[in-house]
Amino acid sequence: MKFSQATNYALHSMLFLIKESTNKPIGVNELAEKQGVSPAYLSKILTKLVKAGLIHSVSGANGGYSLSARGKDASFLDIIHAIEGTASLFHCGLNGHSECVIQNVMVSAERAMEEKLKMQKLADLVDSNGHS
Repeated sequence: MKFSQATNYALHSMLFLIKESTNKPIGVNELAEKQGVSPAYLSKILTKLVKAGLIHSVSGANGGYSLSARGKDASFLDIIHAIEGTASLFHCGLNGHSECVIQNVMVSAERAMEEKLKMQKLADLVDSNGHS
C-alpha cells in the first residue's frame, strides 16, 4: 500500500503549521522550502487542505496559510482523506460476484488502519515546547 507524495507533503505542512501555531499566516514559499518542494506544487496540495477546512488561506503581501480550528485537532486520516479522497484501497476484480471473500479481508484490514489513523492526531507529535 502506498500513499502519494502529496499526502507526505500535506502531513508535513500540517505538522509545521501546528508547531508554528502563531496568529501570523505562513507563506507557501517558507512551507515549500522546508520540504524541498516547488511552491506551485505545494500550493495545489494546500488548496485541498483549505477545501477540507483544515487550514485557512490569507491572500496579500502578508498572506499565507494558518490552521483552522478543525486543523488544530486534525487526525492523520483527516489529512489523508483531504488529499487522497475516501475511496477504498482495494476493489475485487470478480465483477458480478456479490460476495468476494478477498474483498472482505481487505476492507476489514483497511478499516483497522483507518481507525488507527483516525486516533492519531498530528498535534500529539508536538510536545508543549513545539518540538516533534
